[in-house]
Amino acid sequence: MKFQFNKIYFSGFIILFIVEFLIATCLKDGFIRHTFGDFLVVILLYCFIKSFIDINPLSAGILVLTIAFTIEFLQLFQLLKLLNLEHNYIAKLILGSTFQIGDLAAYTLGIITVLLIEKINQTRP
Repeated sequence: MKFQFNKIYFSGFIILFIVEFLIATCLKDGFIRHTFGDFLVVILLYCFIKSFIDINPLSAGILVLTIAFTIEFLQLFQLLKLLNLEHNYIAKLILGSTFQIGDLAAYTLGIITVLLIEKINQTRP
């Protein structure tokens, strides 16, 4: 693992950030807001990490999944309420406010997708 800027991953991060921003600000309900957004957010985080750290895909995937699962389980214990931030829009947007098993599945599927894409890209000449 070494620090190294990767403009391809950073470009992916920027594109996904814009998509996530549009989802968060334009959609209030539905599959895209609640499930697809969670699927994309782990890919966004993966791209962000790979933008600055040369780390193998599996390690990056496990790191991202650990972060996502930790945040989701903190929702189960009502972290925002404990920090008196339950009415803070930005905190709710970043950390979420309700625990859902479906979110864990979306995170897992997002990382599986990233790892499959990485595997395909590694086997190309």
